[in-house]
Amino acid sequence: AFCRGRIVRVPKGPLIRVVGTEVAIPCSVSDYDGPSEQNFDWEFSRDTDFVRIVSTWDSTFTSEEYQKRVGRGDIKLRRSSNDAVELVIRNIQPADQGRYKCSTPSTDATVQGNYDAEVQVKVISDGLSVSGSKARSSASLRLSEGDSFKLRCSASTASPEHTHLHVTWQVRSGASWRDVLSLTHEGKFQPGPGYEERYRSGDVRLDTGGNDTYGLSVSQASSADGGAYRCLVSEWVRGADGSWQKIQEKSVEIATVSVQRTGECSWWAGNVSVTERDSLDLTCNITTDRSGIFQAEVMWYFSVSPDDTLSDAQLLLSMDHDSVVSDSTLISLSRVDRNSYRLLVRDVDVEDSGYYFCEAAIWVPLHNGSWHKVVERTSAPVSVVVTALEPDYDVFLNASKTPKFSDDPTELNCRITNIQDTEANIRFTASWYYRQHLPGDDVVAEELLASMDADWTLLPGERGRDRIQNGEIIFFKKSADTFSLRIQWTSESDRGDYFCVISAWSRHRNNSWVKSKDVTSAPVNIFWATQDYTLTVEAVKLKPFFVAGHTFEMTCKVSSKNIKTPRYSVLITAEKPLAGRSSPNGTTRIISLSQDSVVRLEDWTDQARVDGVVLEKVQENEFRYRMYQTQASDAGLYRCVVTAWSPGGGGMWREAVNGLSNPIQIDFQTSGPVFNVSVHSDSPTIYQGEVADLLCIITMEGMPLEPDDMSFDVSWFAVRSFALDREPVLLASLDRRGIVTQSRRNGSSDLSLERISPLEFRLRVHGCEDHDFGNHYCVVTPWARSATGAWQREPDVRAKPIFLSVKMDVLNAFKFPLLIGIGLATAIGLLSCLIGYCSSRWCCKKEVQETRRERRRLMSMEMD
Repeated sequence: AFCRGRIVRVPKGPLIRVVGTEVAIPCSVSDYDGPSEQNFDWEFSRDTDFVRIVSTWDSTFTSEEYQKRVGRGDIKLRRSSNDAVELVIRNIQPADQGRYKCSTPSTDATVQGNYDAEVQVKVISDGLSVSGSKARSSASLRLSEGDSFKLRCSASTASPEHTHLHVTWQVRSGASWRDVLSLTHEGKFQPGPGYEERYRSGDVRLDTGGNDTYGLSVSQASSADGGAYRCLVSEWVRGADGSWQKIQEKSVEIATVSVQRTGECSWWAGNVSVTERDSLDLTCNITTDRSGIFQAEVMWYFSVSPDDTLSDAQLLLSMDHDSVVSDSTLISLSRVDRNSYRLLVRDVDVEDSGYYFCEAAIWVPLHNGSWHKVVERTSAPVSVVVTALEPDYDVFLNASKTPKFSDDPTELNCRITNIQDTEANIRFTASWYYRQHLPGDDVVAEELLASMDADWTLLPGERGRDRIQNGEIIFFKKSADTFSLRIQWTSESDRGDYFCVISAWSRHRNNSWVKSKDVTSAPVNIFWATQDYTLTVEAVKLKPFFVAGHTFEMTCKVSSKNIKTPRYSVLITAEKPLAGRSSPNGTTRIISLSQDSVVRLEDWTDQARVDGVVLEKVQENEFRYRMYQTQASDAGLYRCVVTAWSPGGGGMWREAVNGLSNPIQIDFQTSGPVFNVSVHSDSPTIYQGEVADLLCIITMEGMPLEPDDMSFDVSWFAVRSFALDREPVLLASLDRRGIVTQSRRNGSSDLSLERISPLEFRLRVHGCEDHDFGNHYCVVTPWARSATGAWQREPDVRAKPIFLSVKMDVLNAFKFPLLIGIGLATAIGLLSCLIGYCSSRWCCKKEVQETRRERRRLMSMEMD
């Protein structure tokens, strides 16, 4: 069976090391119990006995033989983690060859696994030798850019073991060494960082030759190739586990290489300024110290920023070393002499402003007839500014229409004058601005109304965007040199300063339009004096004395000031006492007449007199109100509410001001009876499910009336609260014709309303519930027949409320649940008994068979 336990590991041996080098032997432990940090002991043996070297936890562990080397630090332990250490031996000697054992003290609950491991270390002699070229061991080379150079070094080993060499050429131009090219111990070529492309093209090579030589060949040297070169050789051996291990490393400096620059690209330094439509002439000068045959390759670039790289810049033209020039219509590249190249840009535009620079490369012929590029340079950028040709013109703004009142039109004309030095490629557009006019020196930022782009597309601003889209503000071009702004209906918020900006646009070579100049006009102030609106309304009663049943008539005369072409709307209101009020402020709206002469009944609810009120327009500023067959309930104060309207934008009317007339009182002097109402109940406290009886009792004072000469409208209301702080709810009503109307109810209770005597009305609530509680009262509208036979409505009378309380009957509430529970329990008990009897009778019966026993009587002993 597999048992898990502590495992101590060291590398698989033998470990081959070179005398004089530093050795690090790792040791680790896993699958252990106890603390995470483990301790280690190292011992050494040449033959059979082990000698203690060093320990991580016991300072007295080291034997006398190793105390000096441990004290000097030549032998030490280096902890790499809680469960791993390394035994480090500096300057290892042949006497250190042998077996090394790593042990770990036990911290486990049970002893399982291995607690030590051994590894064999073999020390071999140093057989690696590295040297430079015999001819020039430490040379100093001076080269020009584009030249080639070769460096050589020798490396060999006389190691008794089978080892491999790893050769690396390095260069140092600063404080650190950089790898150029390596031949690894596995026989692979490996270029250093930044040399991959040159290695693939063959410009950097590593060649091997006889006598264990390794040569570095570099073609097309550049200034970056300058520095000190060395040959770094390391010796590798394959371990017992198949992995490669580096056992030592040596290096030798070969030469110092300096590379001189051989060419420059330059021109006259400074900024270049040209005028639009002129030609731009730039020359690139190439200077080189190279003699003999060579050709130059020139490329011209353009960028909008001086910091752009070649990849970000735009290539304009190029000429290769065979003097072949790329094609272009408006740009030409020519060779002035052996070292000068001219760039000519004709008909320059504003978009040609930016930074220009040239890149030049020098090519030299090779023996095989091909050309070889030896150096490449880029000039510093020169700034070119193209000055646009601005047209000369003036702008004049005037108002052809100015408002005198609100909603009058406004029209402004922006005209271009004194146009000079303009070409066919110039186009004009207009932008309109508004600035609020404030007294004093207060400064207000202007607001853009609208602008135009180069193709005359209108771009509305934030101010008045909706009015522009609705057509209330119009922008149009009246003529070739005039742009106009029209406000169809000017409001007071439009008062202020207006000015226009005329922009000149120039067309470029690619047919695009670029703004070249803006000219702003002087502002024009739009303002008109305003006065407060004045409206006066006078009401006059035409008949000073009248009685109930007659016609009431009054007129309203209106006068106004500072309102342009006003129209009036009229509303007739009445202030009635107490129950006659239909709104919180005690005012009833009767009939209205709009400014368009449309009549509308407002709160007039008397269905018997739908045509009993009339409002008509007598003159432009006079209105007449009639009310036919007046009744006592019509008593109150009557007024005319007049609203003046002025024409607004888009054919709409705008409200200007409101006015209220003096009151006209209607008062009836009658000697008829006075009605009183009260509510009574024999049992205001009832239980749920019972019937509540509420009586509305009417009494009369004064002159009595016959029952046939009087009639009543009765309405019952309830307020669902102890205090009268909620809106009353209509329960039911009975009109004078005997028609009962009930409101919708949410509960299961029901209502009935009946007349039980000429002056008594009874409301019954059947099957009362919790939500039927509250204050209940009735409102009575008496109707009396006059001597002429006409029915007159008397003022409404409201009774004092009575509170109805609904209680819960506990016995009745629990009676049915108890009966149902007892019945269910009895049924379940009987069912259980029946199930038990059936189970015992048929399901659990067993047949018992008795074995037959022979019965024998005992014989008497006397008979025996």
